[in-house]
Amino acid sequence: MKQRIITGVIAAAFFLPIVIFGGLPFILLTYVLATIGLFELFRMKNINLLSFQALTSFLLLWAFLLPTERSLPIAKTELLFIGVLLLLTYTVATKNKFTFDEAGFVLLSTLYVGIGFHYFIETRLAGLHYIFYALFIIWATDTGAYFIGRAIGKRKLWPEISPNKTIEGSLGGIISALIVAAVYYAMADFEQTLTALLMMTVILSVFGQIGDLVESAFKRHYGVKDSGKILPGHGGILDRFDSLLFILPLLHFLKFV
Repeated sequence: MKQRIITGVIAAAFFLPIVIFGGLPFILLTYVLATIGLFELFRMKNINLLSFQALTSFLLLWAFLLPTERSLPIAKTELLFIGVLLLLTYTVATKNKFTFDEAGFVLLSTLYVGIGFHYFIETRLAGLHYIFYALFIIWATDTGAYFIGRAIGKRKLWPEISPNKTIEGSLGGIISALIVAAVYYAMADFEQTLTALLMMTVILSVFGQIGDLVESAFKRHYGVKDSGKILPGHGGILDRFDSLLFILPLLHFLKFV
């Protein structure tokens, strides 16, 4: 716990000023975080970082991360199609040493990390208060789920994936997120009504927990405790951003931002 607290304080001292400042430093930081996140997935799958599939994936990732205001010569969907063609062609060139299943893993990993972190940038461009709203919702959900789950949790939420999580803790996390959202609403300048904010908070709290379970499923499937070791006591980048990668796109898909 001591190591976890120390790492959290150091990371916050480095991370938060860049988030608050925004602009190019924030975009560059997001590129670094996303690149490390994709690397963590590839390491779980034992994919060589200097391989054709890895290099292709990183190029696709960096293109997907570009803010909407900085357009590419072609649409990102067209770029994705080119990536699909290249990877499928590579399965033939390697005589199935690189398989269709592995191509699917590479593409899905790139989309998972790329879309999530792209909307990290887009949310910051929309306004600092939206970034803090998302962070507060995740922190409140995690904290509420942990303490309420320990206090009264009895029924397992999804024992095959994450045996320590309980239904009571999950509901407690949602309630905690609602309380924090209501307090933050009084402090920040939201265009939405309080009712709309609270409805969105429920959705984000639920999907934030699903994002956490997805990361747990990855790690259980590949037999690793953490996605990485870059954050002592916390694990890797995906261990810290798993929930945000789910909820940040939702903010935009549901037209909340």
